[in-house]
Amino acid sequence: MDPRRFFVEVPMKHRFSLLIVFMVSVILTACGPSPAPVGQPTTVQPAQAPTALTEASAPTQVAAPISADALPRKETLYFNGLQWGPVVGWNPYSNNNNNGMVIALQDSARVTMFETPYLYNMLDGKQYPLLADGDWTWNADRTEITFKIKSAARWSDGTPVTAEDVAYTWATHVKYETAVAAANRDYIETIEAVDPQTVVIKAKLDANGRAVNPLIVQAYLSTYYVIQKAWTQKLEERSGGDPTKLLADPAEDVVYSGPYGKFFADDTKVVLVRNDNYWGQDPSMWGKLPMPKYLAHVIFKDNAAGSTALAAGEVDVSQQFNSNVQDLWEKQNLPISTYLPEPPYHIGASLPTAFFNLKAAGLDQVCIRKAIAIAVDYSAIIANAMTNQSATFEQVPRSLMNPTPFEQALYNREAVAHLQWTGNDIEGAKKLLDDCGVVDTDGDGWREYNGQKLSYVATCPNGWSDWQAAIEIVAAAGKQIGIDITTNFPEWSVYQTVVTKSDTPLPAGYEIFMMWSAGAGPTQPWGRIRNLLSSEWIGMPSNWSGNWGQYSNPEVDELLKLIPHETDEARLKEMYTRLVEIYLTDVPSFTLMYRPQNFHTVNESIWTNFPHEGDGTNPPVPPLNLIDGWGIAGLYNLRLVEP
Repeated sequence: MDPRRFFVEVPMKHRFSLLIVFMVSVILTACGPSPAPVGQPTTVQPAQAPTALTEASAPTQVAAPISADALPRKETLYFNGLQWGPVVGWNPYSNNNNNGMVIALQDSARVTMFETPYLYNMLDGKQYPLLADGDWTWNADRTEITFKIKSAARWSDGTPVTAEDVAYTWATHVKYETAVAAANRDYIETIEAVDPQTVVIKAKLDANGRAVNPLIVQAYLSTYYVIQKAWTQKLEERSGGDPTKLLADPAEDVVYSGPYGKFFADDTKVVLVRNDNYWGQDPSMWGKLPMPKYLAHVIFKDNAAGSTALAAGEVDVSQQFNSNVQDLWEKQNLPISTYLPEPPYHIGASLPTAFFNLKAAGLDQVCIRKAIAIAVDYSAIIANAMTNQSATFEQVPRSLMNPTPFEQALYNREAVAHLQWTGNDIEGAKKLLDDCGVVDTDGDGWREYNGQKLSYVATCPNGWSDWQAAIEIVAAAGKQIGIDITTNFPEWSVYQTVVTKSDTPLPAGYEIFMMWSAGAGPTQPWGRIRNLLSSEWIGMPSNWSGNWGQYSNPEVDELLKLIPHETDEARLKEMYTRLVEIYLTDVPSFTLMYRPQNFHTVNESIWTNFPHEGDGTNPPVPPLNLIDGWGIAGLYNLRLVEP
């Protein structure tokens, strides 16, 4: 578990508080295939015409019919890799709950208990209605978004979810200066309830009267929870208006709209129980309840313990890195699978990247940067660091896009094919250096630039074994082309302090260093490209956003300003292609591997019909562990192996 997935497009000044949100809800990454079909898929999608519940359902009374230590196996779906310590609280306003089964504000928000107006689907890049009734719409000037709340939507206390709940949630975030407000208040002016069902989000406008950033306003719809106004007022009353007390409240009495609520939690496990009065069984949404009665997560001490439990059938859905995952079915013949039946086993979403310190002697030269980049053996990185759980650069040629079909379609691959490289091109790298005059003039085996031996340190945090393995391969590539690259692995506390300080030059020892990139989300790939290339991050005393090598290109900055306002798909493709062309030409950084959004490995001893490639679901259910964004649709498709 590590914080490498944090990377959202919010102002630098708000980045630190949001980092905490993401670090407490860390999810590794992935998806995986089924080696064999799992029966006829059931396609779950919302009905087109909502049908209102005529009366509020009775509040769910969760009597504990059984012990949390003796859950009925055929009613329980077990997870691992989401929760690594005791739950702190259930407060959806707080950023300190450490509640991995319930609260994760990310590109595809976790919606087991708290729900968002829309569900993001990383496979097709679309937002599907959840609490919302139908699609959202911009006004003609793209300054206001309007959507309606389903009349069927209910809170767990049986009262209707209303537009006023949406508006009051935002007002509360702003009033108490939460991390959600920090991330969005530069882009959202107000969220208003026009009537009990209708919500209007008014964007903050720039000097030209345009929305500052329409993409970030759109992303709010599937990223942030709607919280009940009545419960919020109760919380405010007992907090006495004190922001610290409000955010520290464990919220054991919280009202929610999702299909599950708290059943049990201690320092060994977390268990959610299905709300059998869940509004989503209305024909306007899922039309039925999710299959498992209980969602249970055992808190393991490390990945090794989690892998053992997965192999033993004690875990059904594993959200952790399982080294050599294919051995589980190929060598041990276990009923375990991933979203894809063959390597890379998962759909990549993020781009762990090596950055160059562009102020280091020699690394200000494109030919030296590109020579290092094309010499690296990426196949070895993927085979060793990721045990082949990453697409290769032959399968997904490098660009600024993740491997999802949605993003791959956003640029012209043919137009930049001559710039893409797959790696381990030692002779090509040597020729590139020779051609630009970077040669060994004193016969010591190392090349010089301006009379100075090219000698660099490649760095990443200690203990991040996959990254360390990748960095060692980068260093090995340097030695093969006459550039002395050694490695250094400081503790994360030191590393992050150095790398995220962008108002001073990077110190010696940080000439090449790894950081993460954004995954799949409603602002992508724009947000990821902004993180990688925008000069707006330079000069920040605490830069959690990106461009840590401090690359600056006015053309890139201009394209990044234009894209959020562009609606013509052809023009967008032109702009994205140009950005890829610039990136592959200037090489300010280079991606080392692809990583999935979530690791999604399933054991089909008890449950079957998990999402997998080609399962026939429409819209396709993404491999997000059946609890994130549109991935939750998978909970309604599960079946028992032995009913």
